[in-house]
Amino acid sequence: MATWSAGSVPPRGGEREARAAAAGAAGPGLAPRVELLGCPLDPVTMDEAVARAVAWCRGERRPHVLVTVNVAHLVAMRSDPAFARACRAGDLVVADGLPVVWASRIAGAPLPGRVAGCDLMPRLLEAAAALGLPVYFLGARDEVVRALADVSVRRHPGLRVAGYRDGYFAPEESERVVAEVRRSGAAMLFVGMPSPAKDVWCEQHRDGLGVPLILGVGGSFDVLAGFVRRAPAWMQRAGLEWLWRVAMEPRRLFWRYLSTNTIFVGRLAVELARRLARAGAAAAP
Repeated sequence: MATWSAGSVPPRGGEREARAAAAGAAGPGLAPRVELLGCPLDPVTMDEAVARAVAWCRGERRPHVLVTVNVAHLVAMRSDPAFARACRAGDLVVADGLPVVWASRIAGAPLPGRVAGCDLMPRLLEAAAALGLPVYFLGARDEVVRALADVSVRRHPGLRVAGYRDGYFAPEESERVVAEVRRSGAAMLFVGMPSPAKDVWCEQHRDGLGVPLILGVGGSFDVLAGFVRRAPAWMQRAGLEWLWRVAMEPRRLFWRYLSTNTIFVGRLAVELARRLARAGAAAAP
C-alpha cells in the first residue's frame, strides 16, 4: 500500500465548514426509490448524492456502497445474478448516464438528472479535502493510480490520500487488499475497476473494508489522471459519451455498444407497451 499526503495544511474551523457546505456536505432526506427495468434507482440530484455520501462519512463508520448505473449495467443485470444483487444492494443507486434518465421518463419513473461517477468523484474529493476526510484509491494500472493520487492532491488542497494501489490482483489476494484498505483509516474508497467485477467485489467485501463510503467509478481514474480524454461537454450534455468512447476504441467497443443499446431499446419498448396496456385497462369502463 502506498500513501500520499498533501503539502498544505487542511483548513480549520469555520473555513473548513464553509468549504464543506460549498461542496454539498449537507442536504435533505431522499425521495423514495423508483424502479427501471428491474433496477432500483434513487431520484437524486448531484448535490443530494454528495450530501448523503458526506453524511455517511461524518457519522458512524458503518459501510455504505454508492452504485452508479448506466445502460450497460441495466442490460447486464438481466443475465448476471451476482451483479444484479450487488446493484440492488447499493445504499444509494444513481443514474450514471443521460440515456438512463431519459428512459426513466419514458417508463413513467422520472429521475431528476444524471449523477455520473466521473463528475461525482471530484465533488466528493472536494468535500473530503474540506473536512479532512482521508481517501483511498483502488484500481486501474499502477502508473494511473499513482498519477491520480498526485493530481488529486494538487487539485484539492488539503486532501489526505490514505493510500492507493492498482486493481490488478488475484481473487485470493482480496483479503490482503481489504486489510490494507481497512488499516488505512480511509473515510472514502474509490474503486476504479470494470463492472461487473467492481460492483460484486465491493458488495462482497463492504463489511471488511471498514470504510463509510465505497464508490465504484469504473474508468474515471484514467480520465481524472489525464490518461484518457473525456468526451467534449456538448457530447456529455447530449448523452453521447458512449459514442465518444466508441470513436476512441472502435474495434473493442463498436459491437459491444451496438448490441447493448439494441437490447436496452427493445426492453424499454416492452416496458412502455406494458405501461400503456395497464393505463388502457385502468381507463376502460
